Amino acid sequence: MILQANNQLTLQQFLNLPPGDGDITYELIDGQAIPKMSPKFFHSKLTRALLYLIGQWCEGQGEVCPEWAITLTRDGRDWVPTPDLLYICYKRLPANWDEDEACPVPPDLVIEIISPGQTFGQMAAKAKDYLDAKVLRVWVVDSKARSITVFYPDAAPQTYMGEELLTDSLFEGLEFTAEQVFQKAKIPLDT
Repeated sequence: MILQANNQLTLQQFLNLPPGDGDITYELIDGQAIPKMSPKFFHSKLTRALLYLIGQWCEGQGEVCPEWAITLTRDGRDWVPTPDLLYICYKRLPANWDEDEACPVPPDLVIEIISPGQTFGQMAAKAKDYLDAKVLRVWVVDSKARSITVFYPDAAPQTYMGEELLTDSLFEGLEFTAEQVFQKAKIPLDT
């Protein structure tokens, strides 16, 4: 279902929309309110595992939040994606910011987990859009490949699998392997 198929929504119209039916989350894409793919069990378990790992690391440095919409621009138009997780440091969004609204600045990190029906190519294109909108890092998590691909604004993407340690100078002290994430989430080897 697409809301406002004939007329283009403005950013303010989109942000003022009433909540969707049930647990439906919408993203503003090209002036349309597009429903986000509904997460399944493995997706939710991966979100929880990453939230736990990053949450422990970022204590006192910033916020890690699931399903928090971000107000960005894409191709010169308002864009409001809702990533599976985002991390934003207190340098970008002060610790005393306390508004119940979409994230008003590009976060340091966006994490998207590939859902059934989505492809890596679709997520890679979305990662490029995030980077173009000044998000500093994008991680795409693939439960079938048991991998985490890190997208950078100034370098080629890098895919981490197995016991290869994922580290990044932007997130000093945050380090784990893709396998640690999948084991923490209790994702079976044969997904």
